[in-house]
Formats: sequence, structure tokens, C-alpha cells
Amino acid sequence: MCEANAYVFRNGREELILEAVDRVEPEAPGSYRLVSIFGEQKTVQGRLKGMRLVDHKIVFEE
Repeated sequence: MCEANAYVFRNGREELILEAVDRVEPEAPGSYRLVSIFGEQKTVQGRLKGMRLVDHKIVFEE
């Protein structure tokens, strides 16, 4: 499986936003739409801090 979990870095910790993310799509500046393999969608505000695909992890920060 190639999906990853998305997190937001807040207060020195990574907080889970969405599991099994299949797509990350930029919307407006500083906004991303996340889509899971189950069709669940969430929008995150902030910037992309990093991606660790071997660890199946996408991290944003506000």
C-alpha cells in the first residue's frame, strides 16, 4: 500500500488529521485538500512541512 497518514505539527507534537491519504491537492495558497482511499476528504490550512514516504507520513504545520 502506498497511502500515508497526514499530521499537523502543533504545540511541538504531530496530531493525526487523516489516515490512508491517497491524494494531496493544493487548493488556495496555504490550503491543501486531502483525500483518503475511502473517499473521506479534509482541508488543511498551513504549509507542507515534510513527507516521509517510507514512514507513510505527511506533515503540515499551521
